[in-house]
Amino acid sequence: MEKGKGMGVAFKRVPALDKCVHILSLLAQSEKALGISDISNALGYHKSTVFNTVYTLIDLGVLEGNSDAKFRFGARLYSLAKAAAKGSDLVSTIHPYLQEINQKTGLSVFLGIRAGLRVVIVDKVDSPMDIKVSSETGMRIPLLAGAGGKVLLSQLPDAEVDTILSGNKLKKFTPSSCANRRGYREIIKKVRQEGFAVDDEEYIEGVRAFAVPLRLNRDSLQAAIWVVGLKSQIKDEVLPSYKSMLKEIAEKIEDRLWNGD
Repeated sequence: MEKGKGMGVAFKRVPALDKCVHILSLLAQSEKALGISDISNALGYHKSTVFNTVYTLIDLGVLEGNSDAKFRFGARLYSLAKAAAKGSDLVSTIHPYLQEINQKTGLSVFLGIRAGLRVVIVDKVDSPMDIKVSSETGMRIPLLAGAGGKVLLSQLPDAEVDTILSGNKLKKFTPSSCANRRGYREIIKKVRQEGFAVDDEEYIEGVRAFAVPLRLNRDSLQAAIWVVGLKSQIKDEVLPSYKSMLKEIAEKIEDRLWNGD
């Protein structure tokens, strides 16, 4: 049995748990529900192994199936994710800054991380306005959509960005969406240079968003903060000041998480 060493403690790895996590990771990266054969072929596991693992996870409420025998995340996994987020040092540290951004803009503010080809919202502060844009904590958004996805992609090496773009079709969410791979690469390069991204009705018509990356002292973790509002609430003239404010707050967060202040 393979040995491991986590947190300085030697232990024997449990192969079944390795397979379970690999299956969950594959589902997180997929934009569609997957069946037993899909999972088996992608991971190289015997179908019987996948079958027993998947149906154990269904019995636990971690996964759920549909009428086509395809599987996706279940309600229990979302409740566990929310509980984990509440106890997360990352979330508790950043939440006051989300509140500060919300108070300065009056708009909805989100903290998200990359999970494969998805952006997962791990915390938020809703706009106090009667008419607002909001999403639930735990919601998964396509990585190749919106300002948050752009700044998350900007944190990846060019080779990984190219792999993601070449292996996935760019969806035309609205008439303003960029569905050209070369054009999208140029957008990511510009975002990387400026440390800031704008979504001008590219994901949802009538909605604008702006985002900054969070470069955290954690391996393999890409995080971002983005602010969302109606186009009438985010005018062109306020974007420069919002950009400066958001980048300044991101620097404060990074300094605190890197240096522990």
